[in-house]
Amino acid sequence: MRKATLHLRKACPKMSEIIERVGPCRIAFREPVFDTLVRSIVYQQLSGKAAATIFGRLSDAVANSKGELTPRGLLKLTPEEARALGLSQQKYRYLRDLAERSVARQVDFAKLPGLSDEDVIAHLTQVKGVGVWTAHMFLIFALRRPDVLPTGDLGVRTAIKRAWGLEALPTPEEMETIAAAWKPYRSFASWYLWRSLDGPAEM
Repeated sequence: MRKATLHLRKACPKMSEIIERVGPCRIAFREPVFDTLVRSIVYQQLSGKAAATIFGRLSDAVANSKGELTPRGLLKLTPEEARALGLSQQKYRYLRDLAERSVARQVDFAKLPGLSDEDVIAHLTQVKGVGVWTAHMFLIFALRRPDVLPTGDLGVRTAIKRAWGLEALPTPEEMETIAAAWKPYRSFASWYLWRSLDGPAEM
C-alpha cells in the first residue's frame, strides 16, 4: 500500500491533496469466495446498517457448522424464509441463481484468482443481479487487483467531479483520461476517492 500511495502522490497533485487529507490507506480486504459475493448482492442499494442486519440474519439462518455460507445451504432457503429475513423477492432470486450456478460449477470461485480482470467480470456477470459494478468491487476488495477503475461507481464519479471542479459527473471516458496517471494503482486511488467523501464502497 505504501508503494501505491507514494506513486499516487507523485503522479497526481490532486490525488496527493486527497491522500494528505484522508491519511494512510486502510483498505479492508475480504476473501474471494461465495460468501463474499452473497454479501455484495445483499448490500446492493441498501444502507450499510440495514444490509449488515439482513446479511447477519441470513448467515445465522443458513450457515454451516463452521459459520460459512455455502451454495447448498442457501438453496435450502425458501422464499417465505427469505422474506422473513428481510430479503426482497428479487434478491432472493439473485442469490438462488448464484447458488445454483455455483453448485453446477458454472461459477467457480477457485479459478477466479487465475483469470484476468476482464475474464473475472465475464465470469461473475453471468449471475443474475451481478453487474459490472459488483464485479469491480469483487476485483478490488476480494481479489485485491491493484488497478481497477470502477467507472460506474457514483461515489468515485462524485469525488472526481468535486476534486477536479467539473460541472457534471465525469463520463467513463473522462474518468479513464483523468485516471491514466494513477496506473497501475487505480484501485487504491478509488479507495481514496471514496474516503474523500467519507463513504467507501461496501463489499
